[in-house]
Amino acid sequence: MNVSNNLQALQQLFSSPEVTEATDKTSAPASQRAEAGTDQATLSTAASMAAAAAPDSDVRMDKVAEIQQALASGSYNVPASAVAGKMIDQMLGK
Repeated sequence: MNVSNNLQALQQLFSSPEVTEATDKTSAPASQRAEAGTDQATLSTAASMAAAAAPDSDVRMDKVAEIQQALASGSYNVPASAVAGKMIDQMLGK
């Protein structure tokens, strides 16, 4: 399976013409923030787009949590025939 960082595909997927990212360039360096007990997270542009689209999406968070739990426990299993079938359906536009 080939997984790559394809920002253009994400932009098309989320149909978002523009994503802006707010950063505070005047804040203290990471070492000083860590000493102050604050956390910092930096999102890539793709992650920012996904986060921005999340409130408007039809994602079933209960299903996501269930799959995340199965992945963490190592019990998540999808038959190859099901994956192949979905890929063929997608290619045929079904």
